[in-house]
Amino acid sequence: MQLAVRFKMNDKLYLRNPEDSETGRNIVQKGLLMINKLGFEEFTFKKLAVELKTSEASIYRYFENKHRLLVYLITWYWNYLEYKVMFNIHNISDPKVKLKSIIRLLTLEPEKTNSDTEFISEWQAYQLVKWEASKTYLTRNVTKDNKNRLFKPYKDLSARISAVIQEFNPKYEFPNSLASTLLEMSHAQKFFMENLPALSDAKENDIISLTVFLEDLVFSALKK
Repeated sequence: MQLAVRFKMNDKLYLRNPEDSETGRNIVQKGLLMINKLGFEEFTFKKLAVELKTSEASIYRYFENKHRLLVYLITWYWNYLEYKVMFNIHNISDPKVKLKSIIRLLTLEPEKTNSDTEFISEWQAYQLVKWEASKTYLTRNVTKDNKNRLFKPYKDLSARISAVIQEFNPKYEFPNSLASTLLEMSHAQKFFMENLPALSDAKENDIISLTVFLEDLVFSALKK
């Protein structure tokens, strides 16, 4: 599903809004592709500058460092995913159906497209989240970054899922914990399926099995 939307990003993520210029958009688009190809550890602004045929200094005008670029990209995906959740459950009244719809969204891999009009490819952003998302907050600067509200889109998405959980079972004591666990597990189990199969009962590309597992996890907890 392709949705033509633009999100207001936290201005503490960048020094200059990359969406406002072709250079900035190229930095974001090519940076995403290169991090997915090389891995975050091997990715550098120097390598990105070579790929863009520009100077490192021009990249640093937009982002303070590569971690800020990573957080920007991951944050964009959480914004997009929350939008999809809202879009998909908007006309659903049954909270159980809402939860199942959310779980399907979390487990279904986005369609791989080659649209030149996309600011950020959803498929590429999904791959980045699967591999690198935890690196946005597993840092010594997490408290400072949290005070700067860099993780607000992730927390907003989790809160939206938590609200549906409470709608299904208002007496359940741990809706926030279950919502964040569901978010983390949906991506972690997908990663395990593809790279560390001994840590998952689902086989590679077995989305149905993963969906069933997450539904069992959620509804077993909520029925207690």
